[in-house]
Amino acid sequence: MTIRAILFDAAGTLIYLPRGVGWHYRQVAARHGLHMDEARLGMAFGEAFKASAPRVSSGISRPDDDKLWWRALVRRVVTICGHEPAEPLFDRMFEELYAHFAEPGVWALYPEVVATLDALHGHYKLAIVSNFDRRLYPILDHLRLRPYFDTIIISSELGADKPDPRPFTAALANLAVTPAETIHAGDHPEQDWRAAELAGLHVYRVARPARGLEHLPAFAQALQS
Repeated sequence: MTIRAILFDAAGTLIYLPRGVGWHYRQVAARHGLHMDEARLGMAFGEAFKASAPRVSSGISRPDDDKLWWRALVRRVVTICGHEPAEPLFDRMFEELYAHFAEPGVWALYPEVVATLDALHGHYKLAIVSNFDRRLYPILDHLRLRPYFDTIIISSELGADKPDPRPFTAALANLAVTPAETIHAGDHPEQDWRAAELAGLHVYRVARPARGLEHLPAFAQALQS
């Protein structure tokens, strides 16, 4: 067996929010006169995210880059926290919040990411396959990750989100590899583990804090022995 390529999920696998979602929401909301508890915001975000309707998987690039989907989610978060701001105020807050999550210093790399990518780069074709939007590009630039990757598949550009197989298919096509030659590393049981397995890829299961990416080079090597 020959492994020629390794795909990576982004958030939860390569990058994370050191301060948590609630901290960022509280900071931005306060600048617009909405004062909410950080812990409550974090819980409200999780509740709203879980309840949000799936984005349409049409295979056609979504022109709004999922911004309207995020606007509805943020409105739900604010409502759960007991606020109903007027539309002009909410619009100003949302625009700042949406842009904020692409700013330098918001996202960070997990500690082992650079060493892992250094060990793999040049030996395998590398790609990101993420249910993110185009804000991921400046995030990767801020963190100096883009040069490691041969292709980046973002769900809003592709018009399909994992567990739909099309993000994996697109990455394989761009890298000119087969599923049997490819590993996908990710942290989500359905969107990463099960979806990649159903697409025929080998799966490296990230399960933080017990298992990050530190064993991925050895995992890839073992598949070839």
